[in-house]
Amino acid sequence: MILLFITSLFFLQSKAQCAMCRAVLESGEDQSAAEGINDGIMFLMVVPYILVATIGYIVYRTYSKSKKVKNTGQIL
Repeated sequence: MILLFITSLFFLQSKAQCAMCRAVLESGEDQSAAEGINDGIMFLMVVPYILVATIGYIVYRTYSKSKKVKNTGQIL
């Protein structure tokens, strides 16, 4: 519960920064810089999701394997 609260504080702070960057980039005439910044943000956003999904899969696989062994009574 504490981790959720701390995470939400960081989200609020980062959301404010993204809005400021967007306003500055959209005000300029050269939109290629804005597109590059947006692509970079999207790339950086993907990495944490991949890490969380990988950790979640490892935990699921470990839990599933231990549950299967417990039901059959075998020792690995």
